[in-house]
Amino acid sequence: MDLLIGAHSIAAALTNPRRELNELLASEEGWADFLKRSRLDTRKLRLQPKYLAPHAVQERAREIYQANKWEFQRVPGSVFLTAAPLEAHDPSWLRDNLPRRDRVRILALDQVSDVHNGAAIFRTASFFGVDVVILPQEHTFGFTPSFFRIASGASEYLTVVRTNHLARTLGVLTEEGVQVWGLSEHAPNPLTAQDLAHPKICLVLGAEDDGLSNSVMRAVSKTLSLTTQGDIKSLNVSTAAALAMQLCFPSGPSGK
Repeated sequence: MDLLIGAHSIAAALTNPRRELNELLASEEGWADFLKRSRLDTRKLRLQPKYLAPHAVQERAREIYQANKWEFQRVPGSVFLTAAPLEAHDPSWLRDNLPRRDRVRILALDQVSDVHNGAAIFRTASFFGVDVVILPQEHTFGFTPSFFRIASGASEYLTVVRTNHLARTLGVLTEEGVQVWGLSEHAPNPLTAQDLAHPKICLVLGAEDDGLSNSVMRAVSKTLSLTTQGDIKSLNVSTAAALAMQLCFPSGPSGK
């Protein structure tokens, strides 16, 4: 079960036909404020809220947090939504769907484990029109309430592929004609106009401390770096992700 908090994430889930919704709980004041912020048409909602007193909303949320072993944080706005998790595809989805697309933007995350970084990267990926995010099955962040709050609804718009072996999955992308580029501070390799004109690109980002793993480094066709202009030599992975996506995903229509 997913527990979504934050007005943007809840609004996006309520209007996402791919979401199986379970329960929407809110205080009356919290719901009124949510509607002002989200500007949703209540007549078109697939699920209407169940009203509770503000303290009861928090207590019910606490029970769900504890049942899922999440660290409880007060629910902002006294509104939250529970829903079935969105479908995550296996790597066969890539072979089935990539040939149908003239243009595609893919982001792969190699053992990015911090949920705040993961959520920020998802939000940035949606901003830059990324079509697919590839995540390892293990050693990655979870889709917790904090993730949904920070991602601000981005997970509702992105297709997620889960893989047990990221390097092999990157090999599948190469076989399907995708340019696979890894971001590494140790390997400056400037992009050319010819690179950027390629219609199918995958950008791979590594773990917060260690960067790209050895197996993934061998699977990429090109390594890129961001050049420092000051005394700090490295960036937080979510910040680096934003800059790299700006560089690697030039404007243009996607293949959705």
